[in-house]
Amino acid sequence: MRIIHLSLTNFRNYSHLELDLPEGVIVIQGDNAQGKTNLLEAIHYLSTLRSVRASSDRELVHWLAMEDDLPFARLVAQLQSAGQVDQIELSLVQSGPQRPSGNGPAFRKHIRVNGANKRVSEAVGLLNAVLFMPQDLELVTGSPSVRRRYLDDTICQLDPHYCRALQEYGRVLTQRNYLLRSLRGQADESQLLFWDQRLVEHGAYLTWRRNGAVQHLDALVQDIHPRLTDGQERLRLQYCPSVSMEYRPGGAWQMPLPAGPDASPELDASLQTISASFHGQLQEARARELDQGVSTIGPHRDDLAFEVNGVDMHAFGSRGQQRTITLSMKLAEVSWLKEVKNDEPVLLLDDVASELDASHRRCLMEAIEDAQQVLLTTTELGHLDGGFLEQATLWQVAAGRIESLNRS
Repeated sequence: MRIIHLSLTNFRNYSHLELDLPEGVIVIQGDNAQGKTNLLEAIHYLSTLRSVRASSDRELVHWLAMEDDLPFARLVAQLQSAGQVDQIELSLVQSGPQRPSGNGPAFRKHIRVNGANKRVSEAVGLLNAVLFMPQDLELVTGSPSVRRRYLDDTICQLDPHYCRALQEYGRVLTQRNYLLRSLRGQADESQLLFWDQRLVEHGAYLTWRRNGAVQHLDALVQDIHPRLTDGQERLRLQYCPSVSMEYRPGGAWQMPLPAGPDASPELDASLQTISASFHGQLQEARARELDQGVSTIGPHRDDLAFEVNGVDMHAFGSRGQQRTITLSMKLAEVSWLKEVKNDEPVLLLDDVASELDASHRRCLMEAIEDAQQVLLTTTELGHLDGGFLEQATLWQVAAGRIESLNRS
């Protein structure tokens, strides 16, 4: 897969950009705060339809555009995969007036694929991209929410049904938490039954899919991680679900489950087991949840653990080990996308050369060799091998403007 053309309007510091992208490796050199990361973020945003850096879509709109009567941002990419050309367009349009809180106006996403309006769940993964940036160390060092997001973004590119279930679960969770707060001190809990059922319905599929994803990624890193550590370390991934995936005595509760893309008797049995366990745990936690006014059981409390030679890397891993784990996970993500989509994802590498030592850079360069398209940013070309640069397209970015870089 590769991007043929990228168009940005009022995105971050790009007021207007029209860019034809060649195949192979594209090296983008520039000083800090000139737009290197913003360019990679734009491409990844078109892939996952949510930003890796912004807490709200409003932050993505060019600051000068915020002075217009109707602020907006627009991103368009023409993609080529297996001889087919598709276009994905994402617009952010102000959906209401300035908020009294001073946080700025809200923005609404409008998505079109080949000219047809699409929901987020229908457009995620049309552009497959893997982003590797220095901040990704938080995958190991950060909070569980960072690891949940990593799993969600990866699975959503492969499974639209998961993406829809994730959106619905978020809506149900918000409504259920609101109800729990309003029911504090009241005896009538019957209103929770409907939201319990909806939470279980969508949460069971998330739990089942995440478990399978972690097992698959764990198998992939068994080959990748030893190559990054000269065979000295063995990395294992451990899914830590909030909901027990095993049968619980007395958990005979059943419900109709939506058929996903992998529907089968085995899947249905697994989902029924998780559903019964989830429902039982909700009943056990009822008093605690009513007291706290928040849902304490469900996929929103999941985590992912990394162990190297049996040692927990979140608590005891060195900076070097954490960096190697992150690189292993990103390379495993590339392998998984290629395996399922039968196509290489676009690789987005944000100033990784300065963060990796020589052996890790070599492993990363080997992964790049088979990719159809790679965008790699750097502040200094000296961080990259001369032979590598000879084979690459060189661009320079300054103040949101991109132009070819003279090799001399």
